[in-house]
Amino acid sequence: MTFLQTQIQSINIVTGDGLLSKGQKSFNSQIKQIEKLRAQLAAWETAVSAYQKKYARELLPLVEVAKDYQVRMVVGLDAASTVKGLSKRERQTIAEFIVELSSMLIAEDGRDELKAIYNKHSQSDYDKQQAANLQGFKAVLEGVLGANFADDLASTEDVMERAKVRMAEIGAQHEASLLADEERRAKRKKTKKQQEKEAQQEAAAAQISQSIREVYRKLASALHPDREPDAAERKRKTALMQRVNQAYEKRNLLQLLELQLELEHIDNETIARLDEDKLRHYNAILKEQIGELKMELIHVEGQFRAQFGINPYAQVKPETALRGLNQDIIRVRQANREAEQDLLALADVKWLKAWLRSLRRRPVDDFNDFPF
Repeated sequence: MTFLQTQIQSINIVTGDGLLSKGQKSFNSQIKQIEKLRAQLAAWETAVSAYQKKYARELLPLVEVAKDYQVRMVVGLDAASTVKGLSKRERQTIAEFIVELSSMLIAEDGRDELKAIYNKHSQSDYDKQQAANLQGFKAVLEGVLGANFADDLASTEDVMERAKVRMAEIGAQHEASLLADEERRAKRKKTKKQQEKEAQQEAAAAQISQSIREVYRKLASALHPDREPDAAERKRKTALMQRVNQAYEKRNLLQLLELQLELEHIDNETIARLDEDKLRHYNAILKEQIGELKMELIHVEGQFRAQFGINPYAQVKPETALRGLNQDIIRVRQANREAEQDLLALADVKWLKAWLRSLRRRPVDDFNDFPF
């Protein structure tokens, strides 16, 4: 992510009589929207950086301890399942819990040392069961995508990669079909009204591009480093020119105007004197920029949720992200203390019976309710 590093003088149209045209009001409104979106992106950049550091420093070590406790719980329950005094139902509850927890640990963390315990309590073979599941998964995708995958695919990840390739092929075929349809439609004789509309759209697009190009050329002409004899000033202009080029490549009109303000090549009064035709083109560019910033916000938030396994339906904001992480740290730390106590108490048959009764009233996922 790349955000504006310095706060530049705000662009805003103000008239002496306080009366603004429709185009001027739209310009001011869109500038405010862009500034707000920029601030939100900057807040996310700061929040993600702080979150990543604390997540790695404090939460991940606790999660690793939690996983070790889970492995020890599987081993401990396996041993406890043979003690005297347990009913058939209690032994069945232990077996069900071991199967659920060990299968998760093997699949997600590669704890293959638990396969023998899983096989014992599930009365099946983990590897054979996974192979059968893989074949079923592959058959379903083959049916949906109309393809035959290779038999040597060894994991669901391999199957998914092959499925992605097939979906890309289907997408390319669909795209080619759409393009062919468009070409056929383009060859048909267009009505006068269609021709006029296309001409207007092309003219508007050309004017918008021209508006951005005009601002760019003025800045490029003033900043051209090769024309500067002073080494220090040439270095400064080179850095500024890089910013100008980046803004131009992204069609970022606002940043180009801000650079003009920064260099005192224009002022807000100059912008206020823009005619309505020019404002209309500027407003079209700004609207496009707002859409891009909104999409970037969605991408940043989605990437944050995916990276740290955050519920897609949970509300998350830059200013509350660390608060949620702190709550996770407290929760996992407390769960680890309880897990340690549970492991110590496994040898007590009376405690084990009470624990099994409570276990039947809650799903096994409660024991595994950690953010990893």
